[in-house]
Amino acid sequence: MATASKGTEKPALRKPVFTKVDKLSPGNDRHTLTVKVVSSAPVLARGRAGAAPAAVASSRPTRIAECLVGDETGTILFTARNEQVDLLKPGTTAILRNAKIDVFKGSMRLAVDKWGRIEVTEPATFTVKEDNNMSLVEYELVNVPE
Repeated sequence: MATASKGTEKPALRKPVFTKVDKLSPGNDRHTLTVKVVSSAPVLARGRAGAAPAAVASSRPTRIAECLVGDETGTILFTARNEQVDLLKPGTTAILRNAKIDVFKGSMRLAVDKWGRIEVTEPATFTVKEDNNMSLVEYELVNVPE
């Protein structure tokens, strides 16, 4: 009978391992970071492209902003979508949970999709190191023959 109760137990929660901005690299995901928002610039605000007029009227417009976020080790561009745009205002400190790295036009971008979470928190005490922008490093996809 003891085995029946095991099926209803929740797995033990693990403490998050916080990553620093300068340790991010392409191909990695599930990062947890504490960052300050340095700047935010809207990129896109429109309805769905190619949708029928009736569908456009009922769908919400997509809002995208590029936010420069960072910590004491460096900065990186964060792609904020919809409600995330409202959370990430300049000067805000946030915890990004389950963040992933995307490569867009050869440079790294940080993003939080539906599997992650953004938590606005009390202001951090660190000063952002703005002269180490990880999004300025260019990456190229190279196929290696086996």
